[in-house]
Amino acid sequence: MNPSIDLSNLFQQRQAESRSLSAENPLGKKGAGGAATKKTSLIPVACDQARDLGRGWKCSPCVPIPAGKTITLMDHEGPGIIRHIWITFDVKFRRQAILRIYWDGQKHPSVECPVGDFMCQSWNRDQAINALPINVNPKGGMNCFFAMPFRRHARITVENTLPLDLPHCYYTINYTLEPVPADALAFHAQFRRTNPVPYKEVYTILDGVQGHGQYVGTFMSWQQNNAGWWGEGEIKMYLDGDREWPTICGTGTEDYFGGAWCFDENNFSSPYFGFQHVVGKSLQVGARMTLYRFHVHDPVFFKQDLRVTMQALGWRDNDLPERRYLALQDDLASVAYWYQTLPGAPLAPLPDRDYREII
Repeated sequence: MNPSIDLSNLFQQRQAESRSLSAENPLGKKGAGGAATKKTSLIPVACDQARDLGRGWKCSPCVPIPAGKTITLMDHEGPGIIRHIWITFDVKFRRQAILRIYWDGQKHPSVECPVGDFMCQSWNRDQAINALPINVNPKGGMNCFFAMPFRRHARITVENTLPLDLPHCYYTINYTLEPVPADALAFHAQFRRTNPVPYKEVYTILDGVQGHGQYVGTFMSWQQNNAGWWGEGEIKMYLDGDREWPTICGTGTEDYFGGAWCFDENNFSSPYFGFQHVVGKSLQVGARMTLYRFHVHDPVFFKQDLRVTMQALGWRDNDLPERRYLALQDDLASVAYWYQTLPGAPLAPLPDRDYREII
């Protein structure tokens, strides 16, 4: 049986069992949802709020994450497939609440990202996202639909790296207990930031990947530090031993993200591509933008290794007859999404809290 699910095969009978993790059923046990008491609630004040209704009436809807602490949202045996993750909390924590996912007993995470950037949210602002893998709705309901198979074990944690308590973290993780195909690959995602990009250097989205897999998406946060058009840079993907020159080379930043001709200053969010002005307007110094592309129908396949870079490139001397490119020194951050065989190499170190901070 094909484990993928879409409109064309929703009718098929499956040998799968549905489970769901939330603060109302943190262990995901069968027949145990919504049964919290004041003694077992993850946020006991909710039981006081339900005092006129009693047990079963939203007595444990969320979980607090104390300052500097890590909570575990999932710690379960396989085989199975995570089908959907929904999470929401105050925007000021989005860059500093770190999502980590560990597969099949690996000591290092295969996913390590700020929750906000993982969900295509940046600059401590809400952005509506209508992509197929990532969907974000008013007011800050963040959803991920990347299928995440695990054979032996799955562990998901969230760390609050701020010196402030995160009082209300709401979440749901929907997964199925079912056989996992022998050729199933493990989901990975990694966050990076360079602020600013050094002059005449390229921005690295992903490096150090070893294994057999496919690259499936890019999210970028972009602050321009020069006036004028900033998106002449090329995406480059180095596959299976490529060194100086890549196998895949784009023609411009907005071209890779599905637009053309500087986006004509238009925001858009579609199933596979999106661009938004979050602060200010493009072409202005200090403008803050986000972009995404998901390779759902055109994954980038690799058999040994993968490196992905993006140039920060604009124009200079626009008032002169000769036009020349300008290597930009912008503030760039990104999330790379990919699937690959296990064991995978450890991810590059996550930038520390101060370096991640949005100021």
